Amino acid sequence: MSSKTKPAPPASSSAHIKSIAITAICLVLVFVFTALVNIRLPFAPNGGLIHLGNLPLFVAAILFGKRTGMIAGGIGMALFDLMSGWTLWAPFTLVIVGCMGLVVGAIAEKHQTFPFYLLALVAACAIKIVGYYFAEAIIYGNLIVPITSIPGNLIQVGVAAVITLVIIHPLRLAVEHTGLRK
Repeated sequence: MSSKTKPAPPASSSAHIKSIAITAICLVLVFVFTALVNIRLPFAPNGGLIHLGNLPLFVAAILFGKRTGMIAGGIGMALFDLMSGWTLWAPFTLVIVGCMGLVVGAIAEKHQTFPFYLLALVAACAIKIVGYYFAEAIIYGNLIVPITSIPGNLIQVGVAAVITLVIIHPLRLAVEHTGLRK
C-alpha cells in the first residue's frame, strides 16, 4: 500500500462522528431554547425562570438515548446559566439536568411506547423538583424559600412534556426514515 493512500475509516468511526454531531446539535438546541424562550417568575427568589429548554432535552433523550440526553441537557443548560447571569446555578444545572436526560433516555431506550415516554417525563419532573429544591436550599440557606420554585418547575416541565408527547412520534418516524438513529 502506498503511503499516499489511506484506508477508509471503519464504520464505527463514522457512527461515532455522527453521534458526536447529533449530540452537539442537540446541546445547541437546548441552549437556544433555554435562552430565547424564557419567562422570569415574579414570585420566586431572584425571579425564577420558566423556559423551553426541556423540550429539546426530552426529544434528544428519547430519540438518541441517555448519553445524548445527559450531555445535551446538562451542558446545554449549564452553558445558559454561565452566559446569562445565573452562574451560581451552573454546577447544579449540569448535574440535575444531566440526570434528567440520562433517566429519560434510559427509559426510552428500553421501552419506546407512549406510556413509558410519559413515565420518563414524570421521572424527569421529579428529578428537577427534588434537585432544584436541594440546590436552592444550599444556595439560600433554608428549606422554605425553595418551595416557591416548585410551581415554576412544574409548569416548565409540564409544558415541555406535553409538547414532547405530541411531537415525538412523528419525529421518531422522521429520524428513523433518515437513518440518524443507531
